[in-house]
Amino acid sequence: MDRPVGGTRFGATSFVPPPPIRELRDFTRHRRTLNEERTRGIQRLEKVLQDAGVKFSGSASTILTKSGRAILDAMLAGGADPAILANLALGRMRSKIPQLQDAPQGTFRVSHHDVFVKQMLAHIDFLDGQTEQIDAEIEQRVMEHEPVLERVQTTPGVGRKIAVSLVAEICGHMSVFPSAAHLASWAGICPGNNASGGKARSGRTRHGSVALRTVLTEAAQSAARTKGAYLTAHFHSVRSRRGTFEAIGATRHDILVAYWHIIHDDVDYIDLGADWAVRRQGPEQQRARLVHQIEKLGREVTLTIPAE
Repeated sequence: MDRPVGGTRFGATSFVPPPPIRELRDFTRHRRTLNEERTRGIQRLEKVLQDAGVKFSGSASTILTKSGRAILDAMLAGGADPAILANLALGRMRSKIPQLQDAPQGTFRVSHHDVFVKQMLAHIDFLDGQTEQIDAEIEQRVMEHEPVLERVQTTPGVGRKIAVSLVAEICGHMSVFPSAAHLASWAGICPGNNASGGKARSGRTRHGSVALRTVLTEAAQSAARTKGAYLTAHFHSVRSRRGTFEAIGATRHDILVAYWHIIHDDVDYIDLGADWAVRRQGPEQQRARLVHQIEKLGREVTLTIPAE
């Protein structure tokens, strides 16, 4: 049984989830740590290669594809002919052979750079192995949550890993949070309420779980790239008025509210549609909005409504 602790204007500030969820949370957070360390390792590897004049970034999405790894292994073995190295490209990368022929040209010295490259590749391989073990442990622990995970993944921008992380951070039921507002307040994913003497002050959000905020940010960034979804339209609408940072925050809040309804009501995500903001307004509101946009451009507008 989850135990509420403390309080805010909406209720519980935190809660202690059951042991299985706490264990799942440990694994998902450790997986994120491994992924972050792997990213740093790749960045260090790219730096060493660029220092040696080897630039894969201009011709390949990553140096750790099968093609990139084959070329690196050949270079570590002493290969130096650009044509031979580029010909090691596989699959769709073969269409980039002309660019790859230019990439491995530089000052790569086997007696010098190979020491760093081999160690970094070994470290990345080690992290990949550790991540596979953690993924296997996570999959064992989420088997009982499969119905919840499938419903949560109907939300735009939420893949399986994000869905698992949301369950680990928030829990798979909403018994602690009577409403979506309670959940958003506890998570710190809603504007603050700071007013004195009738004057509103900073609306900065309160501190919440850093891990949950990170997961929601990834989901929001992914949702913003989804085509034809309400979350995408809302993101771009807020960004046009208040900037990218505020748009990400608004989309985080949308996803968190959707999560509460999905879990609490036991339903799939229902997309409102990219044109929901327009449909929810009547003709008068739409006309006023369009007139306001034109007046912002320094023009005067006179509406003539034909008689019916």
